[in-house]
Amino acid sequence: MKQLFFILILQFFFIATNAQTLSDKFRILTETETDNIFTQKIKAALRIDYPVFRTYYFKDMAGEHYLLLTEREYKKQYDEALNDTIKAFLIKKEGDKLAVDWILRDFILAENKAEMKENSIWFWTKYIDLNDYDSDGFIDPIIIYGTSGKNGTDDGRIKIIIYYKGQKYAIRHQNGSLDFDRNTQIDAKFYDLPAKIQDRVKEIMDKMTENAQAIFPYGFKEKMDAKKTYFDEK
Repeated sequence: MKQLFFILILQFFFIATNAQTLSDKFRILTETETDNIFTQKIKAALRIDYPVFRTYYFKDMAGEHYLLLTEREYKKQYDEALNDTIKAFLIKKEGDKLAVDWILRDFILAENKAEMKENSIWFWTKYIDLNDYDSDGFIDPIIIYGTSGKNGTDDGRIKIIIYYKGQKYAIRHQNGSLDFDRNTQIDAKFYDLPAKIQDRVKEIMDKMTENAQAIFPYGFKEKMDAKKTYFDEK
């Protein structure tokens, strides 16, 4: 009986320790917390001009950071907000001051730039990950967002953006209802990233496929293993 009790205590300690470790990587701030930190005056100074959709906080060897996701709504359709532009801000806390490390910006494509006008663009937060993949003490953000067209996400775009050691790496995917409409472009330097980051990106791509939010060209992982920078199903 004492042995069983000891084992249960160890299990509880192990779970509690892991939970603490996971929660220490990042946390999502409440709307009130975000408003208290990023007042109208501070947002104006940092040029944060769109409504804040979500704020993440994390701390690593470089210090304390906030990742703000902002989206600009341009109209509503059937009570659904449609955005024409998004911006992500990585804000570093330096003492009592806040400074912008980098800004990520994108927007929907107009009819003269695509076969079909895109309807909306937004951050796909279920896939966003903030982790230290190579265990060097620095968080390596993976940010995902996408667009919708006439057929929703079936003919929209998806972008996977990785920030590693101050550099940006991107995967750009065009969804399509038909095989020949789909293609994927990968920055050549993506293949210089640590294997754990590349593997995590492939896991996210698998999850998007499982959730019917993306159809990547057949055998995309094998093509990525071969370091292809472009592939389609033509």
